[in-house]
Amino acid sequence: MVDEVRRSRYGVGAVFCVHGAVTGSFATRVPWIQDHASASPGQLGLALAFPAIGASLAMPLAARITHRFGSRNALRGLISLWTMSLILPSFAPNLPLLCAALFVYGATAGMADVAMNALGVEIERRMKRSIMSGLHGLWSVGALIGAGLGTIAAHLDVSAQVHHVIAAVVLTVAGVSACHYVLDLYPADDVEAPPRFALPPKSAWLIGAVGFCAVFAEGASLDWSAVYLQDVLTTSAGVAAAATTGFALTMAVARIAGDSVVDRWGAVRTVRVSGVIAALGGLLVVLAQHPLVAMMGFGLLGLGVAVVVPLAFAAAGHAGPNPSQAIAGVATVTYTSGLIAPSVIGGIAQATNLTISFVVVTLLTCGIAVLAPVLRPRTPVAPPS
Repeated sequence: MVDEVRRSRYGVGAVFCVHGAVTGSFATRVPWIQDHASASPGQLGLALAFPAIGASLAMPLAARITHRFGSRNALRGLISLWTMSLILPSFAPNLPLLCAALFVYGATAGMADVAMNALGVEIERRMKRSIMSGLHGLWSVGALIGAGLGTIAAHLDVSAQVHHVIAAVVLTVAGVSACHYVLDLYPADDVEAPPRFALPPKSAWLIGAVGFCAVFAEGASLDWSAVYLQDVLTTSAGVAAAATTGFALTMAVARIAGDSVVDRWGAVRTVRVSGVIAALGGLLVVLAQHPLVAMMGFGLLGLGVAVVVPLAFAAAGHAGPNPSQAIAGVATVTYTSGLIAPSVIGGIAQATNLTISFVVVTLLTCGIAVLAPVLRPRTPVAPPS
């Protein structure tokens, strides 16, 4: 049994890496996709809202699919749909088809995300120690690998269509192969099938609020850190880009190292300290008069928000008898933040300035520390009998 759980951890870790690699592969080819679809910057912004819309609407379906087909078959099918959906956006010749392609892309991403997080929570339950932060760290590693290979493909002037077809095939094979090693779990006969669609349960709202604050800060930092350094502190484009890179790297490193901290401190204390670190980072950004200080602030923001979402998913999964349904609810609340963060930051900046926008980000990171107690386990973390 111990060996089976350990193999499952490695298998689901590989799936997290594959999931991240799809995201990285797509992100680096957005300019090519924009040109192919003849989309203006405004039209592209509209199209890029559709992955989050698709994910939010489809995530509740993952619980029902897992209930019907079991954890292994569900994950195998959903990760395959996600990896193959990478092909769709690059073949969209116009804005309506691009929006439709990105809706499917986001829907499959969200369903696979719920299934793999639910399985990660079950493995964590059986291992009796934290693994969710490390799994999300592997997602970040996969995203960096996918982005790196995408950058090389773009530099070699390989079309996104060729690049994404090859990447989709390779990642599908990798994802399906990894699923062979994950736990094959089925619900008990007396467990009712979750609904095809439902609003997040009450237990998801407070846990989701913690993730909402973290994802808002994450989205704001990823999308606006380079702009902040250029517009507010008048740095070069290269230095500005380094701030975004630093933020992403601190997040990846913190997630990989985060499980040992969670095992030592527990989820509540870890998230409370994380919120304080993120708030300190936001304060440095707001008060910075020198680019280096702002870059340090964005690095601390990345460090502070890194483990919050993994621990929110873990708390949701441990809070009730149906991890997939609970995680879907928390993910719906959490990912809504990623949908609105870039536009909210831009709107505040338009009405006032970008510094005020990051005052709002800093206040939300304080919310992480204040709300941390809602992540306290409500049921014992022990293997099922």
